[in-house]
Amino acid sequence: MPVRQILRDVSDGWQACVAEGDYTRVWIPDPDEVWRSAELTKDYKEGDKSLQLRLEDETEYPINVQNNQLPFLRNPDILVGENDLTALSYLHEPAVLHNLKVRFLESNHIYTYCGIVLVAINPYDQLPIYGQDVIYAYSGQNMGDMDPHIFAVAEEAYKQMARDEKNQSIIVSGESGAGKTVSAKYAMRYFTTVSGSASDTNIEEKVLASSPIMEAIGNAKTTRNDNSSRFGKYIQIGFDKRYRIIGANMRTYLLEKSRVVFQVSRVTGWWDRPICRPLQFHCDSTDSLLG
Repeated sequence: MPVRQILRDVSDGWQACVAEGDYTRVWIPDPDEVWRSAELTKDYKEGDKSLQLRLEDETEYPINVQNNQLPFLRNPDILVGENDLTALSYLHEPAVLHNLKVRFLESNHIYTYCGIVLVAINPYDQLPIYGQDVIYAYSGQNMGDMDPHIFAVAEEAYKQMARDEKNQSIIVSGESGAGKTVSAKYAMRYFTTVSGSASDTNIEEKVLASSPIMEAIGNAKTTRNDNSSRFGKYIQIGFDKRYRIIGANMRTYLLEKSRVVFQVSRVTGWWDRPICRPLQFHCDSTDSLLG
């Protein structure tokens, strides 16, 4: 659909909503808060060049309307905090950010569904939501019947593998420092527990044990992350006919030369230089560090 047509559709829906008087709160861009809530104080009519808004602190805030670029409508309060973003009446950037913010800050929920996608916020803290009791609570349950959790995604993949006997994939993506490695670790812990393989082979520990070696070669310190992965990991977990883990294989990718970092002027320190990477292996083998 052309961009112009999308704008027209948005404008029509916005006008209809305001005309009915059902909802008059909107989101406007803000340099400090990114998005700020405001209330429409005067009915909008097609062709109007400006909108009369009032901020939450009662400040009047008129804005000009150009090229049908109307503010984003705000969802009713009853929908704020929904555990599935697709349940929102209006699904756009400020609505998504506000819903995630409310769930995280007010309810300490780091997981939110967006259909079949699980959105995770890195709390930079240890949360008591990954114990054995939580794993067993999600085992055998349907994804939509439980609160959003990485265990729900893992259970869905495990259940479909056993039912359809077909390979399943879980894609963990995000920016540097988002918590991808930790999410993958919890997914593997779930598979190990529900398959009854914990006593036979701790696949989670074995896969994670290889991380320091791979990170010493493939990671680098950047301006945004002290331990930024410069490669991707593709972890294959094998199951037997009784759906118990029998092994795993890890493959790396995205190791092109274009992803090799170099030292920029504002990043100082010898540890950033690739030539010093082999020294880590040498230093780690000294008697003083081995105890």
